[in-house]
Amino acid sequence: PARHLARHVAHVGAGGAGEAVAARPLLGHQDVAAGRAEEQHGGARPPLPAAAMAEAEEELAHAEVLELFQAALARLVQDPLLCDLPPQVTPEEIGSQVALEYGQAMTVRVCKADGETVPVVVVQNASVLDLKKALRRHVQLRQARQGGVQHLSWKYIWRTYHLTYAGEKLADDRKKLREYGIRNRDEVSFIKKLRK
Repeated sequence: PARHLARHVAHVGAGGAGEAVAARPLLGHQDVAAGRAEEQHGGARPPLPAAAMAEAEEELAHAEVLELFQAALARLVQDPLLCDLPPQVTPEEIGSQVALEYGQAMTVRVCKADGETVPVVVVQNASVLDLKKALRRHVQLRQARQGGVQHLSWKYIWRTYHLTYAGEKLADDRKKLREYGIRNRDEVSFIKKLRK
């Protein structure tokens, strides 16, 4: 429900490495609700009683909460730790960056067939399937930011290409990346499968 959004923002999807984030100190929406109440009643008014403040706080619409959250994210991205993130950052990306800083995640560089290297953040105990999902999400976000969403058939991609590390195919989706010896900042490559 919308009234719960005004109080707390749920887990930021950091691929399982985030914690619940309380939006109250981050967003400062009490000030917004109080300012809105002040505007509605013609200028300066004495502060609202606690009960009225709680009621005004719960009346924030989803769109207002989203707008406040986006403004707070924009302020967060100015932090030196998060400055490499794009301006329209998602909570998932912030969570991933924080997880990286705390050593709960790692960056795997995926080298595409055209030579481009894509940095993908996954949790430390990620499986090959987790890496594939993170790569897909990274590509989707990048396409959305560049304007048009081009449809990619991921079934076709995984039927046509293998991911490899140090010459070894990452064939088992359930196997952990560390079981293949993959560590932070290691490079994984796309290799075209040979036809049978």
